[in-house]
Amino acid sequence: MAHHSTIPVFKLYGEQFGWPTPELLHCESIHQRSSLYEWHIRVHQHAELVQLLYLHKGQAEIEIEGERRVIKEACIQVVPSLCVHGFRFSPGTQGYVLSLALPLLSRFENQFDRQIAVLNQPRCISVKHSRSHIRTLFSTLLDEYQRENDARELMLHAMLSALLVWINRQCQGVVAVEDRTERRRSVMQKFVRRIESHYREHLKMSEYAQSVGVSVTHLNYLCKEFHNCSALNMLHQRLMLEAKRSLQYTRMSIVQLSDYLGFSDATYFSRFFRRYTGMPPKVFREKMKED
Repeated sequence: MAHHSTIPVFKLYGEQFGWPTPELLHCESIHQRSSLYEWHIRVHQHAELVQLLYLHKGQAEIEIEGERRVIKEACIQVVPSLCVHGFRFSPGTQGYVLSLALPLLSRFENQFDRQIAVLNQPRCISVKHSRSHIRTLFSTLLDEYQRENDARELMLHAMLSALLVWINRQCQGVVAVEDRTERRRSVMQKFVRRIESHYREHLKMSEYAQSVGVSVTHLNYLCKEFHNCSALNMLHQRLMLEAKRSLQYTRMSIVQLSDYLGFSDATYFSRFFRRYTGMPPKVFREKMKED
């Protein structure tokens, strides 16, 4: 298998940007994206999201971490963050792809009151007698995602909760076998979750490293390997994600946002924001309104 640094890292396959909606999930049919690439999604990985691919009808050759298998029955393929994967579908294959950003999954884990461990390992889950139920969940999710209905986010989260509960129940009691690559990925997943829980507290990187059981040097090494950036830069990216979303989707003032994100004063926050975007927060907000 190629080294991680040679494998493309996408938000969504073939795109360099995320999605425009504020709820941190993306839903589309297999046809919608795969038909653009002759039904072949080449090997790649996602640094900050988990994907659930539902194959309803047709055939898919799935490559996960260098291993290939052909799927002909209705199933859900779990693709964890940082997992190297690719798909080749038979033309006309029916199904859906659901992409879930890690900050959103952290919210659901808080509701579950535990880690959703089933999403940490690549696995193929047969839907068996639940085929009609699962297709209805995915098709309704897609329909809701594409519309601007009242309480849209509430409905999306309700259906996503039902789907995650179903997946979790199918895999209860399954024991995963870890290898060296899986252990490294596990450290990174823990680090991302620590960031999600504490990014507004501006903790020292040594505290993050200690909480995931590695040294700061090793944590930086893993971040370089999987994310092509330092551990500190990953933390800053999370702060920037929240800053941009808040500027675009809330009415918080710059002072309120600075305080919300844990900065000592608004001037320091503005300098931090400008360093990563090339523009002050106020200008960014105005530009988003124009766009």
